[in-house]
Amino acid sequence: MRYAAHEILVAPARRTAGMGRLGAGVCLTVAIFLMLSVVWAGLLPLIFGVEGWARIMPGVATATTPAGVLVNLFTFALLLAALAFSLRAVHRRGLLSLIGPLPLAARQFGRALLAVAVLYGGLALVPLPEALVPERNLAAATWVMFLPLALVALFCQVFAEEVAFRGYLQSQLAARFTSPVIWLGLPALAFGLLHVDSATYGANGWLVMLWATGFGLAAADLTARFGTLGPATALHLVNNFSAILVAAPKGQFDGLALYVFPFSLHDEAAVLAVLPADILMLLCGWLAIRVALRG
Repeated sequence: MRYAAHEILVAPARRTAGMGRLGAGVCLTVAIFLMLSVVWAGLLPLIFGVEGWARIMPGVATATTPAGVLVNLFTFALLLAALAFSLRAVHRRGLLSLIGPLPLAARQFGRALLAVAVLYGGLALVPLPEALVPERNLAAATWVMFLPLALVALFCQVFAEEVAFRGYLQSQLAARFTSPVIWLGLPALAFGLLHVDSATYGANGWLVMLWATGFGLAAADLTARFGTLGPATALHLVNNFSAILVAAPKGQFDGLALYVFPFSLHDEAAVLAVLPADILMLLCGWLAIRVALRG
């Protein structure tokens, strides 16, 4: 009964719950997303101008400039467009069916966002070891100037991932299989595997993958427990806001961060030192949302 509300998202998936349909939907979504990404890459020199793009392009690969971060985040809008098309073509469903009733999703999102924001804000006041104290990266005025657009771009990235993994994969698998081990576990594992990056994390790559899988499980549980993408989107948004816009590791996706930590993701010892805190914050965020929504 704890997942009774999940039926809100699962019911629209039952008409096309076959694994063949799911495989076709995933493949079509990936193909369209890659095609749109090529088009997007070709449009960027036109949007910024040839000279402007030549200046911006070096900061895009690692997102070390404000424009680089925005370009990367807005790319996720292409995933939403690709998924919207494949849903119609393969499953005869609309994108809104992956979210849940919008008024309910919005209310849950607001309450969950407040709970996690208060939690993260309180934890930010806890003193850090001297070696991990972040340093200023952007001037406050610059950060505030970019903040509205950055929030839109960040929401786009977070929402696209939640729609794809918790909205689409989870609901379609739950319509086909009764075991939560499958429809909770497989999308979470896929989410974790997409975060595998040994070139960046070195020996910590598998630990980061496990953290991302754990995040996927927390988001999947919230989605199934409350019947909309609102709670999981709130958890994801606050987590990424903290990691991308407030304090980021130096030299990797730090272009819009107000602060940067005095280490890079290549520093295996430093990353290993902060992972337990990240895991604890994830657990606390998940519990805070459950308490806020009483589930």
